[in-house]
Amino acid sequence: MGKGYMLVNQARSTTRWCLVLTLGAALMVILLALSLKGNSIIWKLQGGLVATAIILAVLALMYLGFEVSSVSSREISVTAVLGMLAAVGRMPFAALPNIQPTTFLVIISGYVFGSQAGFMVGSTAAVVSNFFLGQGPWTPAQMLAWGLAGVTAGWLGAFDLKIGHTPMVLFCLAWGYMYGWIMNLWFWAAFVYPLNWQSFLATCVASVWFDTGHAISNAVLYLLLGPRIIKILKRVRRKIKPAKWENLQI
Repeated sequence: MGKGYMLVNQARSTTRWCLVLTLGAALMVILLALSLKGNSIIWKLQGGLVATAIILAVLALMYLGFEVSSVSSREISVTAVLGMLAAVGRMPFAALPNIQPTTFLVIISGYVFGSQAGFMVGSTAAVVSNFFLGQGPWTPAQMLAWGLAGVTAGWLGAFDLKIGHTPMVLFCLAWGYMYGWIMNLWFWAAFVYPLNWQSFLATCVASVWFDTGHAISNAVLYLLLGPRIIKILKRVRRKIKPAKWENLQI
């Protein structure tokens, strides 16, 4: 019963997350397609509002998925602590251009505890840290970007994949750029005119140096601290989850 039940829950959890992410991607594609037409004043003046509404809808679906899932109080406590640590880790480096230890901690959390925990750690870190660094219309986009970093990291560890250091370093590097591109997409929709492929490409090119710094810092942090932190978090996971249910949350 245990193994079969676990596989059924894995399938349900994977399907739920895939549906949420597919819906979010579809909404973003619709936004891009309509904005590139450039005929309606709403897309010229209210692109940021529309993009934020889409992001909020995706976040609401993700939180709903977490709410209806079976998560123990101990898992919630650990997730909350990791979210606070990720938020606090951002503050000492706030003066440096796009050096984000938060991304590294979110990735490690998602890899060890699964996609749902990774999403909650990432989105919580964005909200909490912005209480000190400044809330604004960019907060939902940061919640989504860091949440997706945790979700995709959870996929790496979902079936206890025996990946080495190199794939994890490359994954951390990639999310330095992915985070920047997600934020660029929101910034482009909110503040750039006209909305077309040329202006979007220019927005991404303008941020390449910041994104590169983010990517390199992610990789360096993983090389210095990643394996040790993963070992510690796996010990915590063994204490709060029975062995047969590990990697249940995909």
